[in-house]
Amino acid sequence: MHQADERNDRDQLAGRARSARAVAALLALAAAATLAGCASTADTGARPPEVSAPKPSLEEQWGVHVLGVHLSARGYMLDFRYRVLDPDKARPVFDRKIHPMLIDDASGAKMIVPDPPKIGSLRNTGSPIAGKNYFVIFGNPGKFVKPGSRVTVVIGEFRAPNLVVE
Repeated sequence: MHQADERNDRDQLAGRARSARAVAALLALAAAATLAGCASTADTGARPPEVSAPKPSLEEQWGVHVLGVHLSARGYMLDFRYRVLDPDKARPVFDRKIHPMLIDDASGAKMIVPDPPKIGSLRNTGSPIAGKNYFVIFGNPGKFVKPGSRVTVVIGEFRAPNLVVE
């Protein structure tokens, strides 16, 4: 008789476990239904955020297409190349009074354009011509900027962000 009691107890425990699983499943379904109701499309009075107009590209705003930034002079110089698409829009980029700089995005370090006395500033100035490629050479003392670094070129109001050095 003792074995029959043990079997009865086991059967009762198994039944209770099945019931507990069923209750847990029902609770999970109820919670899911409640959460789905929270995500309804009913008007809550909140307004969607206003979408601003997309920022114009460098080509649209400045009339230039960036060709890239490359290490040169065994890593001691950075060569920024671009092509003029619209000479009128690109004119401010060629202003002699503006001093370009290249900023390393990770550290904020600023590289400038060397201005050797016999050669002059290592950048193009003058009147831009559509379809022609131009350059700005920045110093990279100590080879601080490496291949793969992300940089921003700034020439007055002109900003070419997130460029990868090759």
